[in-house]
Order: sequence, then C-alpha cells, then structure tokens
Amino acid sequence: QVQLVESGGGLVQPGGSLRLSCAASGSIFAIYTMNWYRQAPGKQRELVATITNLRNTNYADSVKGRFTISRDNAKNMVYLQMNSLKPEDTAVYYCNAARGAYNGWGPGTQVTVSS
Repeated sequence: QVQLVESGGGLVQPGGSLRLSCAASGSIFAIYTMNWYRQAPGKQRELVATITNLRNTNYADSVKGRFTISRDNAKNMVYLQMNSLKPEDTAVYYCNAARGAYNGWGPGTQVTVSS
C-alpha cells in the first residue's frame, strides 16, 4: 500500500497557474500508475491526468494543453502543473495510486479559480 498527501492548492485568478504536489510513502512508488482526479461541488469525481510507471501520460479533454503531469520516482513525488486556469477548474484535487485492484487516495487539496 501507499500513503499519499497532496499540497499546493489555493486561490488563483483566472489565467493563473498552480503546481500541485503529491508525496507518496509506504511502498515501491515506481510501480504505480499515478493519477490526479478532481471533484467539484455537486459533481462526480473525474479523472484529470494519468502517468504510468513507464511515464506514458493521458489527459482529460478539458485540460489538454493546459495541465502537465509528471513524476520523480527518486523523490516519490508526482506533480500536476496547471496553467491558464479557468473558474471551471475549481475543485478538490486528489492524488491516486493504482496497481491492479488496489487504489490509494490522498485527502485532497482545494483549488479555487476566481477573480
């Protein structure tokens, strides 16, 4: 199993940038596919970005070209660089580690995009 803690959320104006970080511990981090999800008030949790153990990446259409997911296996970290933020990006962002039937989640970090 892996324990996850997100950081880097906050309030940002439309058009601004934020970098979310997720620190992992407790297992061999490099074997996991890492995901960022988000959940806005009244909406279902949605997958935002994925990076596999081979560093293949995938993005939701709504964030393509604006968000970048990356990982540093030496530091057990995964990141989400978010640029050109929009009010509709407002949500709680969750880090997820997945391997087979296992899914681990962090507590989430709030991102609010507002003027």
